[in-house]
Amino acid sequence: MTQFLPPNLLALFAPRDPIPYLPPLEKLPHEKHHNQPYCGIAPYIREFEDPRDAPPPTRAETREERMERKRREKIERRQQEVETELKMWDPHNDPNAQGDAFKTLFVARVNYDTTESKLRREFEVYGPIKRIHMVYSKRSGKPRGYAFIEYEHERDMHSAYKHADGKKIDGRRVLVDVERGRTVKGWRPRRLGGGLGGTRRGGADVNIRHSGRDDTSRYDERDRDRDRERERRERSRERDKERERRRSRSRDRRRRSRSRDKDERRRSRERSKDKDRERKRRSSRSRERARRERERKEELRGGGGGGGGGDMAEPSEAGDAPPDDGPPGELGPDGPEGPEEKGRDRDRERRRSHRSERDRRRDRDRDRDREHKRGERGGERGRDEARGGGGGGQDNGLEGLGNDSRDMYMESEGGDGYLAPENGYLMEAAPE
Repeated sequence: MTQFLPPNLLALFAPRDPIPYLPPLEKLPHEKHHNQPYCGIAPYIREFEDPRDAPPPTRAETREERMERKRREKIERRQQEVETELKMWDPHNDPNAQGDAFKTLFVARVNYDTTESKLRREFEVYGPIKRIHMVYSKRSGKPRGYAFIEYEHERDMHSAYKHADGKKIDGRRVLVDVERGRTVKGWRPRRLGGGLGGTRRGGADVNIRHSGRDDTSRYDERDRDRDRERERRERSRERDKERERRRSRSRDRRRRSRSRDKDERRRSRERSKDKDRERKRRSSRSRERARRERERKEELRGGGGGGGGGDMAEPSEAGDAPPDDGPPGELGPDGPEGPEEKGRDRDRERRRSHRSERDRRRDRDRDRDREHKRGERGGERGRDEARGGGGGGQDNGLEGLGNDSRDMYMESEGGDGYLAPENGYLMEAAPE
């Protein structure tokens, strides 16, 4: 296919000239032959310098040492500056300190926005003022925050010294003191290592609480008072925490007691429901037992009537043997299922609800035994009646009834039905 290309494209596929061979300048590393084998540093030990001629090692300065060194140098420079300024400081020859020193009042911690006229209005209440000198910075011209007030009379200065300390001016409480530079011998200002200095011991809270004009010897007592106050606050906080813990424990106990009461109420409701179900079950069993007894007696009566119905009618008319229509003791007022017995059962249940669980259990066992004995007694009577075949001389539970009640029972039996023991209604007789 390349032969069909034009010459300009065919030149692109032409091979280049071969690379010319140049002999190597030296042998390659793997071609060189080592005359000496590899060895250790033993032959070169003599080339090292003698340890005795080596310079001693130099120890570098750590960061902490450097900071401590700079701090000491700064303190030394400051001490030199203070000594130099102390030699030059002379308050008696100060051109700015004019007037009588014993009538001059020193006011510090002044708001930077407070003017001279405002200071005059605040301090003129103690007496007439002769001169007010507010101190300004020489470099920036801004106020330094303190001033000197000279009164006309010395008593006015003492009154202001006594009553004006801590007075709030333009939102700041000022410190009032006498001029100590010209009145106290050996006095030095704070910038030269002097001053009272008690206000900077405990931070901002101490600066606000204590005045700077007080004697420094009293600050030891104030420190002790402050420590006692701190301990008192800590004890009060501990008492509050303990009270809160007791309160939380009492809340937990109340919550647990409420939960236990709720569980007890729930269990009592469940027990009452169980008791109601058991009562309904017993009543249904008693009705079922009465129904079976009636059916059995109906069957027995039907069998006896087929053999000698005339003989059974005669005793009923003569009144020697009353007819046997139901289980013994169901219709009479003294029977186990009479209205009086039902009333007693209701009263017993009402009293039982107010008793303890032990009494309820004992009453329940007693009722169970009584029902069991009653059922056994009814079964024995039924067997005796079945064994006698409906004769006139057997006990059918109506011996204790009066003549009227017996006649009523017989009249109700002579009809088409019988008298139910539960409610006294006339029920239809079972088909024979």
